Amino acid sequence: RPAAGRRRGGVGVSGPGLIETVRVRGGVAPLWPLHLRRLCESCAALGIAMPDVEPPSGGDDRVHRLEVVAAGASVNVAVSERAVGATTPVRLITASVRHRPYPWKTTERAPFDAARAEAAAAGADDALLLTEDGLVAECGIWSLLWWEGERLCGPALEIGVLSGVGRARLAALAGGIVPRAVGRDALGGRSLLVVNAARGVVPVAALDGAAVPSSPATERVAEHFWP
Repeated sequence: RPAAGRRRGGVGVSGPGLIETVRVRGGVAPLWPLHLRRLCESCAALGIAMPDVEPPSGGDDRVHRLEVVAAGASVNVAVSERAVGATTPVRLITASVRHRPYPWKTTERAPFDAARAEAAAAGADDALLLTEDGLVAECGIWSLLWWEGERLCGPALEIGVLSGVGRARLAALAGGIVPRAVGRDALGGRSLLVVNAARGVVPVAALDGAAVPSSPATERVAEHFWP
């Protein structure tokens, strides 16, 4: 088992680190199988040997963060933990910074950090990034989804958005997510929600200062999100 707290660095670091942010809830990591599957797929895609990792357990509710990085012929795993953070409805703005393809959850997060800084300066909780073509992508720390009637929709993975663990869990709950390649204007009047594997499902209260309508469907999936 990799030593907890070991940091990457020094000679031989071959690329960006992979991140998994794992929620511990009630002493267990309920979404661990989804994290492990994505980590396996990410390591294979980036040519990193899959490390020996175990699910966190016990203790208080928290977020357990793994950072996996190849360092020469070895693979280092750094472990840290933090509080869960707020789960109140979020206020979003549309970021001026553009989204770059982000199919794997890596440490190369400069556009997301810039978008979140922009949101904080505007008094918002997070920012929605658009692609260079103006398509709705994802937020700084959340996957964005919306309802079209009873159908749960989200940005098509093919445009380069992260295949989030929270999104995968919601897809299983909702019988799938309808992929959409749409511009910012298509979100007008829609009921929006955000999701990630640390905080679960959270409604969007406002987008660019305009109130977002609520939906009972968001409450239903939020209630059943944690296994």
